[in-house]
Amino acid sequence: MKSFKVISVFLFLFLVSFISGQVKIGYVDSDTIMDNYTEAQDAQKRLDALIAEWQDELKKIEAEWKTKYDDYEKRKLIMSNTKRAEVEKELIDLEKKMQDYKQGKFGPGGELFKKQEEIMKPINNKIFTVIEEVAKENDLDFVFDRSGDIIFLYAKEEYDITNMVIEKLK
Repeated sequence: MKSFKVISVFLFLFLVSFISGQVKIGYVDSDTIMDNYTEAQDAQKRLDALIAEWQDELKKIEAEWKTKYDDYEKRKLIMSNTKRAEVEKELIDLEKKMQDYKQGKFGPGGELFKKQEEIMKPINNKIFTVIEEVAKENDLDFVFDRSGDIIFLYAKEEYDITNMVIEKLK
């Protein structure tokens, strides 16, 4: 399916260039832009700090569960049935708390997803605006992201506008 998309895009470009004369194509490497754009780096650092904080909290919950579990394993033979059931319920509750925490923070639609959207959206919008400006200034018909789904089989370096976008962002 992916190769069908790529072939379709190149077929479309070939037909357009054949019909209208010359098509000007540019491409960017969004990974390079993100690596060179200070605002994106700062945003990533904020996200990384948040992730580290959540991972620390998760480690505390896991350590608490492990401690209780190890204690339970050592003493389960001498516990009464009532006490054993009580401790087992605590372990199950802690395990559920761990899973809920992981899901709430790192799962699909979790806090990490929402924070990434919140923090990165303005940066992505600015980058897309600058890409559009550079494309218009250079009279380009198409601009592709070579670090995305579309794979270039051949591309002349002269069409790479990545550095112009980085310069304009500064």
